[in-house]
Amino acid sequence: MNRSVLKLGVAALLGVAVGFTSAPGVLTGAPASSSDTFRALKLFGDVFERVRAEYVEDVSDQALIESAINGMLAALDPHSGYLDANRYRDMQVQTRGEFGGLGIEVTMENGLVKVVSPIDDTPAHKAGIQAGDFISHIDGEPISGLTLGEAVERMRGPVDTKIQLRLVRRGRDEPIEVTLTRAVIKISPVRARLEGDIGYVRLTTFNEHTASTMREKIEELKRQNGNKIRGFVLDLRNNPGGLLDQAVAVADAFLERGEIVSTRGRRPDSIQRFNARPGDLVDGLPMVVLINGGSASASEIVAGALQDHRRAIVMGTPSFGKGSVQTIMPIGGQGAVRLTTARYYTPSGASIQAKGIVPDIEVHEANVELVDDTAGRREADLRGRLSNDKDPRPTATDRSKPGTLDTKDYQLARAIDLLRGIVLYEGRNTAQR
Repeated sequence: MNRSVLKLGVAALLGVAVGFTSAPGVLTGAPASSSDTFRALKLFGDVFERVRAEYVEDVSDQALIESAINGMLAALDPHSGYLDANRYRDMQVQTRGEFGGLGIEVTMENGLVKVVSPIDDTPAHKAGIQAGDFISHIDGEPISGLTLGEAVERMRGPVDTKIQLRLVRRGRDEPIEVTLTRAVIKISPVRARLEGDIGYVRLTTFNEHTASTMREKIEELKRQNGNKIRGFVLDLRNNPGGLLDQAVAVADAFLERGEIVSTRGRRPDSIQRFNARPGDLVDGLPMVVLINGGSASASEIVAGALQDHRRAIVMGTPSFGKGSVQTIMPIGGQGAVRLTTARYYTPSGASIQAKGIVPDIEVHEANVELVDDTAGRREADLRGRLSNDKDPRPTATDRSKPGTLDTKDYQLARAIDLLRGIVLYEGRNTAQR
C-alpha cells in the first residue's frame, strides 16, 4: 500500500544521486511526441553502453541503472529520490519509531548538508547540534562535491562507532568540531508533563504511534491533575515531520469541525481534503503551539490548521517551509520511488512552501538571568505596621526565595505565562458578567 509521507530529506533514507548532463541542443525541453521520447531513450541507451564498455573501472549494470534513476528523481526537487531495497526497509523501520544513525534530519543547501533538526535524546542532540547548522566535513573530509545521498552514506555506520563532524553555524566565525557515537535511535514521539496547572505536550516526530500516544499522554495528565488543567502547550519545535495521516489525526484531536489540510497534485482530480470530526480532546482549553525553524512538514500542517481555525496561538519563530507531499511507491521487490506528488495548503488556502508558518507572537530563544527583586523594604517589613484585617496572606518576611523560572527554555516560559494570562483574563470577565 502506498503511504503519503511528509519528511524532509531523511539522512538514513536517501540514496546516491548521479546527474547526467546532455550535450548542447539535446533534450532542452520536454519531449513533444512519442518519437522525441524514443530518441531520448535511445540516447540514454547509447550513453549506458558507452559507460559499460569504456569507463576506467568495471561498474555493474544494477549500479548504473539505480544511479540513473536516482539522478532523474533528484533533479526534480530535494525530496524525491530512489530507495533501494535496504533503504526502503530502513524507512519502514523509521516510521515505526526505531532506526540506526546519529539522530538528525538533513537536507542539501548550497553544496553543504544542512541540519533541519536534531531528534531529542539522540547522539546529535546530546552533542549540541542545532537546526540550521551546516555540515562541511565528515571525518576530516570535505562534503563539497558529494550528493546528499553520498554524504549520508558516509555518516552511516555500525552502532557504537565514532564519527567526527565539522559544523558551520551562523553567527560563529570558527567552525565547530563534534565527535558522535553512532547509536540505534529509538524515537519516543510524545513527551508530556505538568507545569503547575498547564499541560505540556511535546511531539518529536510524526510516526505511526504519534496520535494515539498523544491522546494517552493527555488523558494521563488530566487524571493526574484531577481535570483542573487550565491550558496546554503543544511543542512542535525541531519536529521534522513524518506521516500525513498522523498530522491530520493530531490536528483533529483539538478541532471540532472544519478543514485541516488539503493536498493538490498535478491532475484536477487529485485534490484531497481532510476534515476534522467532532470532539476536542482538551475540551476547548486555551492552547499555545510552539514552533521554530526546525518545525517542518507535518508539524507545519498541525500548526497551520490550529492557527487558521484560531484554536491556538502560535508562538516562536517561522517554521521551515516545506509545503509538499511525498508518496512512497514500492517497485516490485526492487525498493521504492519517493516522489513529490502534491502540494498541501492550510485551511485558509495558503501555501507555506519556502515560506513557513509565521507565528502569531514571535519569540526567539534567549538566555534569562533571574534577579532577586524581593530584597527591598515593604510596608509589611515596617515595625508597628497595621495588620490586614481582610486577607491574612503571608507577609514579605514570610515569603520564600524568588519563584522558579525555566531559564533554560525562554520560549516555553513565555508560552506558559501567556496561557496563565488568558485564563486570568477570561476568569475576570466571567466574574463581571
